[in-house]
Amino acid sequence: KQHKLPKLICCIQAVTLEVNDGNSTCIKAELSASFSITYNTSNSTRTVQVPLPDSTTVDTGSSSCSTGDRSSWLVAVFGPGHALRLSFSTNGSLYSVTNLTLQYNLSDTSIFPEAKSSDVVTVVSDSVGIWATSNTTYRCVSPTTFGLGGATVTFSDMRLEAYMPGNDLSPTESVCMADQGSTTAPPTTATPTTARTTTTAAPAPTPPGTPERGTYSLIKNNNTVCLLAQMGLQLNVSYFSLSQNKTIQELVNLTPNLTSASGSCEASSASLVLTQEQTITLNFTFTLNSTSNKYHLSGITLLANWSDATAPVTASNTSLDYLRSTLGRSYMCNAEQTLAVVPAFSLNTFRLQVQPFEVTTNQFATAEECRMDQDQMLIPIIVGAALAGLVLIVLIAYLIGRKRSHAGYQTI
Repeated sequence: KQHKLPKLICCIQAVTLEVNDGNSTCIKAELSASFSITYNTSNSTRTVQVPLPDSTTVDTGSSSCSTGDRSSWLVAVFGPGHALRLSFSTNGSLYSVTNLTLQYNLSDTSIFPEAKSSDVVTVVSDSVGIWATSNTTYRCVSPTTFGLGGATVTFSDMRLEAYMPGNDLSPTESVCMADQGSTTAPPTTATPTTARTTTTAAPAPTPPGTPERGTYSLIKNNNTVCLLAQMGLQLNVSYFSLSQNKTIQELVNLTPNLTSASGSCEASSASLVLTQEQTITLNFTFTLNSTSNKYHLSGITLLANWSDATAPVTASNTSLDYLRSTLGRSYMCNAEQTLAVVPAFSLNTFRLQVQPFEVTTNQFATAEECRMDQDQMLIPIIVGAALAGLVLIVLIAYLIGRKRSHAGYQTI
């Protein structure tokens, strides 16, 4: 049996959404969005594709960005009981979408024909990874999909800004990594005969040497340390260079005495934000599984403002599984590790030890070592055992040979 799809599902259109604070604009978004929602019927499951229609409006419950208010949100409402909420936060130098919330009404038979339930369902994603420098516009033309429980939302042609100083989107843009990967060379003054569209492979980066090991900590209100980390950090990142007119690969060391630490400590999550001279911001997110009492590094976000780049370099992955350890213990890896984040960005760590939960007496707890450190400890043991075995074999051979040499003589 075929069902006639409602007009709401015919096409994807761009919408403009604004949250106003008096006569000023606080949040502005220009974007296209579509939702893929799976729901139950009486005897099966169905998946529908629902675009954000051009009739979408901003709910009056959306929050303004008053001075000192670090948390704001935009609520887009459409149809009978459907809504999309984008929650924002800022630390003064950056703003981000901290979570997405989708609400859909299963009693809307134009979208959910023969739905078994008539409930209003709410699903949330806390892993978004949309970041931008303050007073810049976040731009991501490429389609980007986020999972929210039994649904997904896909944004495209997105331009947005929060905590705006004026009423118009900033002409300065923070471009998402997906767009940077497909960006062609910017216009130059070269004549048509010198213009070229071929791509040049990125040369191998020149090693800057081993990064200095830094100590970073977060302190709670009672002046106790809640997160402790010691590590040397090296960025391995590709971006389009204005001076070289091509994509290059760079190794950049973080310098501890030029880097400040901030972040937060919660019961099941912790974040460490490292900022170097307002040019590099590196955000680590740790997640605790309260059932298994195991924690891991679940997200890394990079934002870099380099004068030679066409736009701020951004990269984010909130589905990582690195630095896994047990609650009440620290994680340690003296060997060099490479943490792959996205194809254009990875992070090299050196002499790393971190504990994002249950830090006591402001010191690391007993460490669980990485496999590479354990293997390096096994090598000298194996070599020593092999040498000891070789010495033993030589000694036995010597004794046997000596016994045979004496056996050829008789006592007179």
